[in-house]
Amino acid sequence: MTARLTKKAYARELKRLQAQLVDMQAWVQATGARVVVIFEGRDAAGKGSTITRITQYLNPRVARVVALPTPSERERSQWYFQRYVAHLPAVGEIVLMDRSWYNRAGVERVMGYCTEEQYERFLRQAPVFERMLVEDGILLLKYWFSVSDVEQERRFHDRANDPMRRWKLSPNDVEAITRWEDYSRAKDEMFRRTDTPLAPWWEVDNDDKRRGRINMIHDLLERIPWHPVDRPDIVIPPRPAPTAYVRPPEDDRDLVPDYAATLAAKTDDTAPR
Repeated sequence: MTARLTKKAYARELKRLQAQLVDMQAWVQATGARVVVIFEGRDAAGKGSTITRITQYLNPRVARVVALPTPSERERSQWYFQRYVAHLPAVGEIVLMDRSWYNRAGVERVMGYCTEEQYERFLRQAPVFERMLVEDGILLLKYWFSVSDVEQERRFHDRANDPMRRWKLSPNDVEAITRWEDYSRAKDEMFRRTDTPLAPWWEVDNDDKRRGRINMIHDLLERIPWHPVDRPDIVIPPRPAPTAYVRPPEDDRDLVPDYAATLAAKTDDTAPR
């Protein structure tokens, strides 16, 4: 069994990779590249936390996260891919899809939210749709985050017992435990029908989240043909000498109460952590 990645090694390498992500972002802006990265996988497989590490130091106007809610009645009447097209990147943009059009091949298939005809039509059209994106110049990367049944159940329990993360558990998530094999079959069929030379699937073993994040981000940086670009130096000008401006008195402003001042009086043992 592979040893778990230590916190120190993880933090050091994550920082290095995040610096490269910033450089890659500059290349995307300079060249006008369009990048789409799809994050799919089991519930609690760690997709969202990986996206958070990727975007931590990126410009949100360049790198956008798309996590669409349940489709509206109007969207359900449209061509299935239509609402996703609206979120595709323009030149110089990166779009990270926290789940994507592959909802139809996964949760919709397993939970019975689509018909057999809709499901089959999706599997026929998805490779064609993705070929159109790639042929138009979009850099499309598809990642599947894998997690074992034991680790998934452990993470579900962690979320259920953590009031800060309980919102992450939906009825569909909980039911995923009882439908493990159904989701496995759906994933296998999805890979068989949509893993193409132009848009292959790349699988991330994410039982160890630290290792999985590092592996995925490193792979992303390897598959995008970026290179360092020259960026102009930013010169901070000297502050000009003050003029006759007089700041209004504090009594005329509605300041946020200084709650932090109350913490200074607390001892280390009683201060919130």
